[in-house]
Amino acid sequence: QVQLVESGGGLVQPGGSLRLSCAASGFTLDYYVIAWFRQAPGTERAGISCISSTDGSTHYADSVKGRFTISRDNAKNTVYLQMNSLKPEDTAVYYCATAVGPCSSGAAEYDYWGQGTQVTVSS
Repeated sequence: QVQLVESGGGLVQPGGSLRLSCAASGFTLDYYVIAWFRQAPGTERAGISCISSTDGSTHYADSVKGRFTISRDNAKNTVYLQMNSLKPEDTAVYYCATAVGPCSSGAAEYDYWGQGTQVTVSS
């Protein structure tokens, strides 16, 4: 059974950091693209970062570029999202998702999703 489980969310003050984890089971991450999306209340789910399966190349939305870093540990079958310099506008539920194929910011391209983890940035 394919499963993705996010963890690491929580409440953090502006300027703080969090590291999200996306642990996969039921399949091997090595051959799949993994992306992080986020969804704030009243907004659509938006892709913010992606890491490819072939060359490990990474992609970021402009809103998080320079602050967030995506990485993968194939030995642990886990992908991480290091989030630094967090802002109140980063508040959202964060999801990881997997797909076969190139990185894409379109949610429809992804086959499996985690349940999400809440990130709240507030003083």
